[in-house]
Amino acid sequence: MLGVFTRRFLRDRSGNVAIIFALSLIPIILLTGMGLDFSSAADKRIQLNAAADAAALVVVTPAMMAQSVSQAQTAAQNIFMGQASNVKNLNYSTPTVTITQTNGGLTRTVTVNYTAYSVNAFPNVLGQSTWPIQGSSSATSTSMPNINFYLVLDNSPSMNIAATTAGINTMVANTSAQGGCAFACHESNPSADNLGNPNGEDNYTLAQNLGVVTRIENMATATAALMFTAQTMENENNVTCPTGPGCYQMAIYTFNVSGLNTIYAPSNQPSSNLSAAQTAAGNINVLEVCSNNFLTCNNNNNDTDTNFESAMNAINNIMPTPGNGIGGNSPQEVLFLVTDGVDDEINSNSCSRPLDGSRCQQPFNTTWCTTIKNRGIRIAVLYTEYLPLPTNSWYNSWISPFQSQIATNMQSCASPNLYFQVTTDGDITAAMQQLFQLAVSSARLTQ
Repeated sequence: MLGVFTRRFLRDRSGNVAIIFALSLIPIILLTGMGLDFSSAADKRIQLNAAADAAALVVVTPAMMAQSVSQAQTAAQNIFMGQASNVKNLNYSTPTVTITQTNGGLTRTVTVNYTAYSVNAFPNVLGQSTWPIQGSSSATSTSMPNINFYLVLDNSPSMNIAATTAGINTMVANTSAQGGCAFACHESNPSADNLGNPNGEDNYTLAQNLGVVTRIENMATATAALMFTAQTMENENNVTCPTGPGCYQMAIYTFNVSGLNTIYAPSNQPSSNLSAAQTAAGNINVLEVCSNNFLTCNNNNNDTDTNFESAMNAINNIMPTPGNGIGGNSPQEVLFLVTDGVDDEINSNSCSRPLDGSRCQQPFNTTWCTTIKNRGIRIAVLYTEYLPLPTNSWYNSWISPFQSQIATNMQSCASPNLYFQVTTDGDITAAMQQLFQLAVSSARLTQ
């Protein structure tokens, strides 16, 4: 009888489900607890990554780029801590904020590293009270430096040659009484020269009547366009510099026999009002003389109408010692020189060429360029090629012997990579734009 009951018990399977469930409940609870705690930790990591992103990005905003590294680190830590404090069941410490500055301090790279712990809801199940979380975020930005530009533009008579080959040919064809002249010289008393132009006008008016565009006109147009470009760059980058509403401040001057002449420089300083500078560029014009050889009708100066040394001395006195243009520091300083490269003045005991009486015609003396660059000021040079005139006896005697030296001389005046040359038919506007871009892109510490 006992054997029958034993066999029945061994064959009975009705209680196995409960036993199996009881045995499987332990790993189910373990996996459920682990899944919930892991999911909670993963969600907190997403929130902390967002906080790290916000902390990194705040350090490279235009406003914060103007602040010191220590101020930026504090701001990043505060941003992270403020957002992390809103995450429940989280233990965290102050993040490590690493900031590096390159490109003379203009480029800033920030990395935010954090470590935190998610408090587990099932510590006994996992055998640990927290789940570790780590993450990082990085950001990089390059700021626009604060730069003062001083445009010094040659407006001596030689700069008012017709701007194109076609224009030169037109001027030569219509000035046969003068032996053919491509220069649109501006004279208040043209009758003194018997120019033979219709109605007795000077070559300046003749060029206008013939529709001939001159180099000076193109230079004025190019200068106005440059002001617009600078303003556009600021607007597109949404930049506000600590020292004013814009990063680029402009002053515009012309130079000739009388040295430096102000076109636009409020209080004799560069201004961030680029719209006003653009308008003022319309006032750029060639020097008006009385007649050939006469600066004024009572001053026979033998056409010595280009005094480079006087202009460079004056601008050197105007430009202050440059800073690095970062944050609240002093702006960088850039001299932007546009000229045909020929000095023409009364002998000042420093003439490198034979004299025409007391008249010195020579490549610009670059001594002042060296003086200015040694102060940490960069010089951007746009050389508008002095046009060879092989059929002209004056040119052959006095300019041709050093024609090949002019470009080399002007390049030596420029700072590295800040030289550009425009020949006849060349686009002065495009050249000035490119030179400006080079000056901005190569901005760096000046001392």
